[in-house]
Amino acid sequence: MKQFMAMLKKNENEHPPPTKLLNLAGQLCQELQSKSPSLEKLVEAMMGCKNERYFLTNIHVVRACVSVHIRKGQYDAACRLLEYCKAEEKEELVQLWHEIHYQRVMEKHQTDVLTPLQKFRCRKRHPPPISLCPEGLKNRNYSEEVRQHLHRFAAEVTAHPDKKQREGLARDMNLQPTQVYNWFANYRRRQKS
Repeated sequence: MKQFMAMLKKNENEHPPPTKLLNLAGQLCQELQSKSPSLEKLVEAMMGCKNERYFLTNIHVVRACVSVHIRKGQYDAACRLLEYCKAEEKEELVQLWHEIHYQRVMEKHQTDVLTPLQKFRCRKRHPPPISLCPEGLKNRNYSEEVRQHLHRFAAEVTAHPDKKQREGLARDMNLQPTQVYNWFANYRRRQKS
């Protein structure tokens, strides 16, 4: 830690800072994950220098900064940090985005755990920004063509396909047999209501 602080001070005006310094920052953030006061001091030093944006290219640094903000209850600051960081691990950044909002909801409801439904609603209410998902959020619905094919099968053949039929449908539409099984179960439920 002392070595890092000395290097940080020495290279304060260098743009970009040396790779060795950036790597050391990531390594320290990884090692100090659970040591709150030391991690806070490290994050404060990195975020207080002129080169803070370079440090935010390392996922370990980003994770450390976000966890410090969450511990302090600074959820908006954590979200802003994620929006402008330049780390490449987009899926992990999206996960961190969700974690921030889960923590907010848990604090609001004074609970330590969220149900899967609460997490789902939280993700729907607080989708990640475009900067984290440039290609957009994954759509978990099937294409129109696949849905039509499944509807046609349910109407013309059966709404209760056996294992062989489900496997055939899965092969034809490039799905997993479980997906076909679930689609028909949901279809039957929708028909009842």
